[in-house]
Amino acid sequence: MDYKYEQQFKKGALEMVLLSIISRNRTYGYEIILNLNNSGDPLFRNIKEGTLYPVLYRLEDSGLVTSELSVAETNGRTKKYYKITDLGMSVLQDMKTFWQSYKTCIDKLMEV
Repeated sequence: MDYKYEQQFKKGALEMVLLSIISRNRTYGYEIILNLNNSGDPLFRNIKEGTLYPVLYRLEDSGLVTSELSVAETNGRTKKYYKITDLGMSVLQDMKTFWQSYKTCIDKLMEV
């Protein structure tokens, strides 16, 4: 597949993927990157910080996640942890519902 199409598809789904990851537990940026890299699926591997953080900031500005600075238990460093809000959970559920409809529609249209 042409690389630019792959990037467009990933960009369109990244907010939903990030909300889903954050909904599981409080997490920080680098941990999200590790989670994506270790997911076993190459699609979202190698997400760069320059791609991730603007989306996290946008989610925060939209009230879908909150953040707080906290000392990491593992190394004592201060990290910015993200947590999903009630609004974020509601939007995530709407996104998942839409995604299922979208996937069903595309699958049906792509049948040969």
